[in-house]
Amino acid sequence: MRGWSKAGALFLRCAVSLLSESSIVEFFTMNRLIFLCVVFSFSSAGCQQSQAVSPIDISQSGISITPIEHALLDEDWPSWRGRDHTGIARDQEIPTKWDAGFNIRWQSPIPGRGHSSPIVIRNVVYLASANNTEESQNVFAYDRTNGKLLWSKTVHQGGFPPAKQVHKKGTNANGTLASDGRNLYATFLNSGNILASAISLDGSEIWQHEVGGFTSKFGYAPSPILYGSSIIVAADNWGVGFIAALDAKTGKIIWRIIRGDTSSYSSPTIANVDGRDQLLISGCGAVTSYDPLTGKEYWRTPCIAEATCGTVVTDGTCIYASGGYPETETVCLSSTGEKIWSDSTKIYEPSMLVSEGSLFAASDNGVAYCWNAKTGDVCWRQRLGGNFSASPVLCNGLLYVSNLSGETFVFEATPDEYKLIAQNRIGDDCYASPAFSDGEIFLRVGTGSGENRQESLVCISEKKL
Repeated sequence: MRGWSKAGALFLRCAVSLLSESSIVEFFTMNRLIFLCVVFSFSSAGCQQSQAVSPIDISQSGISITPIEHALLDEDWPSWRGRDHTGIARDQEIPTKWDAGFNIRWQSPIPGRGHSSPIVIRNVVYLASANNTEESQNVFAYDRTNGKLLWSKTVHQGGFPPAKQVHKKGTNANGTLASDGRNLYATFLNSGNILASAISLDGSEIWQHEVGGFTSKFGYAPSPILYGSSIIVAADNWGVGFIAALDAKTGKIIWRIIRGDTSSYSSPTIANVDGRDQLLISGCGAVTSYDPLTGKEYWRTPCIAEATCGTVVTDGTCIYASGGYPETETVCLSSTGEKIWSDSTKIYEPSMLVSEGSLFAASDNGVAYCWNAKTGDVCWRQRLGGNFSASPVLCNGLLYVSNLSGETFVFEATPDEYKLIAQNRIGDDCYASPAFSDGEIFLRVGTGSGENRQESLVCISEKKL
């Protein structure tokens, strides 16, 4: 009934807006209602509507997802939360301490605003941003050696959702890019649709396609992920939510499944859990597992919340998720969706991280947690201070996580006790998660506030040039 209620409310708001003040009473007669239904059906005026979205089966598309070797180096950080979307970086010599005058290799301005986290492919750092004044959604490429802007690509011009349909903390470039080492893949909400684009590493457009209509409540947040020869795009929204797999070469839809009419904001992940590849996502009142080759549902476990933001994590045996709004819960599920443990902790915007039998998180309101991943017992909790949107990264047995005041906390990833190693500050805010690559940390920060706020890409490194 939720879908019908929202549709009815949307219709009534739009229909009433089409009437003169003197005719509002007449509107509520049956004849006038029927007349307006017809008029509104053929009118492009009034409220923004999402486009019709229907399921697509692989038998309809005639395209299969095939294994493919991506052209990535070990040190690349190619997508949201790294190669496997886990937030775990390979061990490397990396700074633990920095400030504006120490261990900062370079700092370069980012035009516009975005929460897109940096990705690193070989010697270039890429990210997305949006200019609200010009209504442009862009991709930028920076030389990782000196921070020089190598190129910029305007992916969309115009077509932004109304400001009231984007959360006050959000942007029109929330999603992190993904790369297979050959091309970049970007998804944006534009003109009432989720649009996916493939862009070459030198900034040339390869293809661009509509993935499906999107009715915005607070904007679009998920990042695309890669699986074999496909790109997976999630778009839960209060129009018709969906997940789709696109062919990486052509952008054509391989399969598309319908998920309902709930606004949720989590990025999907693909992990091998107990020997089976599973496409996992939280939100819409459940954690759900799909076959990434076909989109067929494996299982769905009601839990957590209607709306979530964090990405599911797994240790290869169990699956962990948290959220959200309006409900609050952190859960551990088996590889087939049975609930193993649960508590009432809420980790909403940040994603969690699991390593060596422990589950770690920094909550939105600034509390760090460590659980025993097997039992759900809380090993420790520690108030860090500030509020958090960014997600932690693990490197060399240390967790790095930034708060909304620009402070990055570095502490040991151990269940024994909370042990702070360093507390560093650069900039005045930090919404995006860092990228770790070959001994360097790339962090997107903001300085100033209001109209004077400027975003920057910062390279943190102990390396000598």
